[in-house]
Amino acid sequence: MIENLTADLQVFTSNAFLVTGERPVLVDTGANFDLVGALESRGVEPAAVILTHTHEDHVGNVDAVTEAFSMETWGYDTDNPLVDNPIADEDTVAMGDHDYLALYTPGHKNDHLCFYARAPGILFTGDLIFQNGAFGRTDLPEGDRDRLIQSIDRLLGVVDADVNEFHTGHGPSVTEDAYEHLELARRYAETF
Repeated sequence: MIENLTADLQVFTSNAFLVTGERPVLVDTGANFDLVGALESRGVEPAAVILTHTHEDHVGNVDAVTEAFSMETWGYDTDNPLVDNPIADEDTVAMGDHDYLALYTPGHKNDHLCFYARAPGILFTGDLIFQNGAFGRTDLPEGDRDRLIQSIDRLLGVVDADVNEFHTGHGPSVTEDAYEHLELARRYAETF
């Protein structure tokens, strides 16, 4: 099961997903809300924090949650003090009941990763792609539109057309016609 712990919040934060199952993990921690309390109220102790990237809105609760649950973080750039363990391009990452392929997808930020579990058709896109063809900002430090387009192309080359759902860094998850949203983001990224 995948639950967005920030779904009903009215604060500036990224989405923070709790992936439950055999290996419960958090995908990003969000910022500016009580993540520890949200986890305690659910009675779940995650095994790790998996980071799509290290923009402040995605990692603001890292220290609080890792201290409360004595767990470590995993991400692309271990030079960042918030990343304890490396995830390299095409590593396999166990989250919940599935293994996810890590895909290095820079363009929004240099340490950006997406995660794809082929069998259930589940994708975490971080801030690369959003609902309705929206795509990640490239006007922040490390943003690069050409690299972002290359990352979207790579994602489209790996993800099956029958992908069932994808979970984004902001806004709602996409649970219908997911591949069409991905293709639309590719077109919009090049056009707008």
